[in-house]
Amino acid sequence: MTTQVLETLDLAIGYRRRTKGDIRLAHGLNLELQRGTLVGLLGSNGVGKSTLLRTLAGRQKPLAGRVLLAGQDLATLSPMALARRLSIVLTLAPQPRLMNGYALVAMGRHPHSDWLGRLSADDHETVAWAIKAVGADDLADLPQAELSDGQRQKLMIARALAQEADIMLLDEPTAYLDLPRRVETMQLLKQLARSAARAILVSTHDLDLALRSCDQLWLMSDAGIITGAPEDLVLDGGLGKTFSAAGITFDKRIGSFVLDPPAGPRVRVLGEGEPVLWLCRALERSGFTVCGDAADLEVAHRQNGAADTWDLRLNGRASAHATIQSVLDALESEPIWQTR
Repeated sequence: MTTQVLETLDLAIGYRRRTKGDIRLAHGLNLELQRGTLVGLLGSNGVGKSTLLRTLAGRQKPLAGRVLLAGQDLATLSPMALARRLSIVLTLAPQPRLMNGYALVAMGRHPHSDWLGRLSADDHETVAWAIKAVGADDLADLPQAELSDGQRQKLMIARALAQEADIMLLDEPTAYLDLPRRVETMQLLKQLARSAARAILVSTHDLDLALRSCDQLWLMSDAGIITGAPEDLVLDGGLGKTFSAAGITFDKRIGSFVLDPPAGPRVRVLGEGEPVLWLCRALERSGFTVCGDAADLEVAHRQNGAADTWDLRLNGRASAHATIQSVLDALESEPIWQTR
């Protein structure tokens, strides 16, 4: 059973100014994090995601309201006491290039070491466990200068894990990483939330990975923050509203944002399954309107052995095509294209 480890009460975040009044990015926030869950924080650029993370981490004072860690006001905790309860990973924060991977992860034990910063046998055991937990044993002896962005980010997560804090906050940990490393990072965080019983909040722009990996989403917009299971936020329209913009719509069928193309020639598509889905995407990308009742333009999919065949009927003429590109080329050459 999950346990609440962080709660906000009527929290307002932003920036204080001596003149012209404060800049308030969000207010009236009543949020909570549960142990053992991975939560994704999503929103447009400039909406205040990083400001919220800094406020939750005690690095920036709230404009109003309180942040509670296990029922205790964050503002009453000393820096050392706070570091034992909460860790934060910033976007590829610069590190000494000569420090090796083990030393970087060992920095996470600072809140637990003595006043000279010496590590005990238990500390070294925890560091080794954190490195192993993120699958970075082969990086422990390498200097920072020899690590890729993805390898360094993995060690930064290990450092936060070695801190043994109940709460881990990560600000865009997948930024600058290629697709395989982004997938690996989110899978790692999901696994750690479960196996290490951490409450993990990750700010990200990677909507698809967040939908597939996170237990909950915090959707941040100028109107505030709405929370819930990813699937509920998709079905009730909350996700689409959060990122609503001219020419962009969230398609619940495919779980992704799509461009709203201008109305073009209408084409009827017959068939079902993945090939037809990708044909429809190609047609819409090329400016056509896919519908179910077009009379003069039709594309039908059929399986020809192990290969796909596309039967195109245009203005009473029929032709067969082996690829979607061939269909598009045929449509490109027709007068109907010129009258879009």
